[in-house]
Amino acid sequence: MHATRKLWTWLAVICVLSFAALGWVGTEIYVSAPPIPKQVVSSKGHTLFADGAVQRGQEAWLAAGGQQLGSVWGHGSYLAPDWSADWLHREALALREQWALRDHGKAYAELDAGAQASLDAALKIEMRRNTYDAQSGTITLSAERAAAVQQVARHYADLFGDEASLAALREQYAMLPGTLKLAEDREALAAFFFWSAWSATTDRPGEAGLSYTSNWPHEPLVGNTPTASTGIWSIASVILMIAAIAGMLFFHSRHKEEDDPVPPKADPLLGLKPTPSMLATKKYFFVVIALILAQVGMGILTAHYAVEGTSLFGIPIGQILPFTVSRTIHTQFAVLWIATAWLATGLYIAPAISGHEPKYQKLGVNLLFYALLFIVAGSTATGWIGSLQNPGNEFAFWIGNQGLEFTSMGRVWQILLFVGLLLWVTLLGRGLWPALKKPSESRGLIAMVFLSAMCIGGFYATSLTWGRQTHYALIEYWRWWLVHLWVEGFFEVFATAVIALLFTRLGLIRAAAANSAIVLETIVFLFGGILGTLHHLYFTGTPTSVIAIGAMFSALEVVPLAMIGVEAFKNYQRSQAAEWVAAYKWPILCFIAVGFWNVVGAGLLGFSINTPIALYYMQGMNMTAAHGHAALFGVYGMLGIGLMLFCLRGLFARNAWSDTLLAWMFWSVNLGLAMMVFMSLVPAGIAQAVASIAHGVWYARSPEFVHSYLMELFVWLRVPGDVVFAAGTGFLALFACRLLGRGAAPAPAGRLGTAAARG
Repeated sequence: MHATRKLWTWLAVICVLSFAALGWVGTEIYVSAPPIPKQVVSSKGHTLFADGAVQRGQEAWLAAGGQQLGSVWGHGSYLAPDWSADWLHREALALREQWALRDHGKAYAELDAGAQASLDAALKIEMRRNTYDAQSGTITLSAERAAAVQQVARHYADLFGDEASLAALREQYAMLPGTLKLAEDREALAAFFFWSAWSATTDRPGEAGLSYTSNWPHEPLVGNTPTASTGIWSIASVILMIAAIAGMLFFHSRHKEEDDPVPPKADPLLGLKPTPSMLATKKYFFVVIALILAQVGMGILTAHYAVEGTSLFGIPIGQILPFTVSRTIHTQFAVLWIATAWLATGLYIAPAISGHEPKYQKLGVNLLFYALLFIVAGSTATGWIGSLQNPGNEFAFWIGNQGLEFTSMGRVWQILLFVGLLLWVTLLGRGLWPALKKPSESRGLIAMVFLSAMCIGGFYATSLTWGRQTHYALIEYWRWWLVHLWVEGFFEVFATAVIALLFTRLGLIRAAAANSAIVLETIVFLFGGILGTLHHLYFTGTPTSVIAIGAMFSALEVVPLAMIGVEAFKNYQRSQAAEWVAAYKWPILCFIAVGFWNVVGAGLLGFSINTPIALYYMQGMNMTAAHGHAALFGVYGMLGIGLMLFCLRGLFARNAWSDTLLAWMFWSVNLGLAMMVFMSLVPAGIAQAVASIAHGVWYARSPEFVHSYLMELFVWLRVPGDVVFAAGTGFLALFACRLLGRGAAPAPAGRLGTAAARG
């Protein structure tokens, strides 16, 4: 107990110091973020972009689909260009061409090598010179550069409008004509894209060769190449990771873990009688399966748009379900169904752990279910309508689609979801409270479940921190607080603690050992995970300190994954511990799959893009998608399915169970995911990385490369994996139908069986 108390103290200290450091970085981003000009003018006094144009352009882009329609500073989708890289390249070419005609009377391509070299050198000087005046808030451009900016601005105004000559390009970008209806929005959009590219290439005040985005994107034309700190901190992070893994292995070898206890002769949960509130969680899990099916369908359609743009085998489905909508649903439903599975698991196990059914608990569980259903359906419908009708920037922010990846629902829906999560924490706390008050060996585990649940509910408030015109660098800062810390942080702690509790209730691990192990694992995970959030922010208008801190701590995130294989093997041994454990074979195998995908998806594929030098060339490429699919579904998705199956085991009669369907589901889903990742996404990501290194980010994301024979071949190579994966989710749906058809639920009890309530 004394050792566990020390671990809790260390956990508290690490959390306080880490969040203090993360908050300090936020203040530094606020101070040093690229300045938003009040106006952009030419040296002749002509106004290119007026006051407020950049902010309105940011709103217009987000309302048009935002990060579901290309990316800015590398964050967003991969089919349309990275608009900051695309603008930068187009402006550089336009300016250089103007100089060639002015000075030599012919096109740049017709000049000799000496004349071309002279223009190339002048281009770097011109594009990197910082002409922002802080007192007046004005960026002043030379007359020639102003003309180049106007030329590029016309291209984007026509692209986001309905200019017929750009129809083929829109098709390649999976865009519909008239994406932005108002001419004022299209003009402002150009201001935002210009500003994002200007920030990416203009030297910071007092710095030479260092832009506001640390020289991202890679663009040889303007001298955007990796900085020395990008390379140095990448090397340092790898060294630290190797040293930390060695230290952890040494620590593990010196501290022999206790052997698992002799398992009970019979299933301790066999006599568990679910309470009314536990039975009320059944409908959550069937909604989870429905969301999985919808997410997979949208994923297949979204992937196909990479070939046909706005059609599905010639059917113009993109007119009613465009890429921005299908991808929004695909990414949003992924988070929602995983979260719903975990929320329902918490509501199910709370009475099972405490042996207490609070008054009106069933009413609260039902109320929360219908509230969540309303939020999911409402946010999806209004986001879809907003994307098709484009009723305005204000509608998009408050009710429609905010255009931010994984956090796309309108602000009203975010507020309602936050309230719903607080209700969930309240219901969970009411159910766990008797167990939290009662001294027991597993009280530490129960406390970890409740504390992580409080963080899940409380930290969703970070989705409410930005406004319609918040600086884009700060939006990204707060967005990753939510996506990384909420999804990849506290939900994982919650799930790990829940799994440990389930194993202790089954008598497969000792409660005392699990107590210390969970706190220690949480310390190791959060020590790297909290500040590791910054690896998403290397090149988003942040100070160079973000590269140093993010690189070192994100390397530490990989360290605990080195022991995942050992834990997975132990879980496999536990699945063979006694004959009755076979009843929980598939939930346990799902937890073993989590270990595999933690190593492969979060570890190998994650670290392959986490170092600054790797991400410099691969940010916004398909290697990120490979990591995202393998980690999000492989780790968090399989966790959600495993927890769901464990709960369904107690909610339906055991003769309704079909091991055959679950076997087909398990192997199809995991094999299909592996095929999708390693036959399509990883090769496509490597090809893009080579193109990015050789020519620049603009080229790796250009329609010429994205729609090349090689890249479209990789898209078609997704089909076998997608089919196998989709079949796996189909088997899961059939399993659910079998439960509904044959599974008479155990009769509800006023109080739980003593085996379930035992501390």
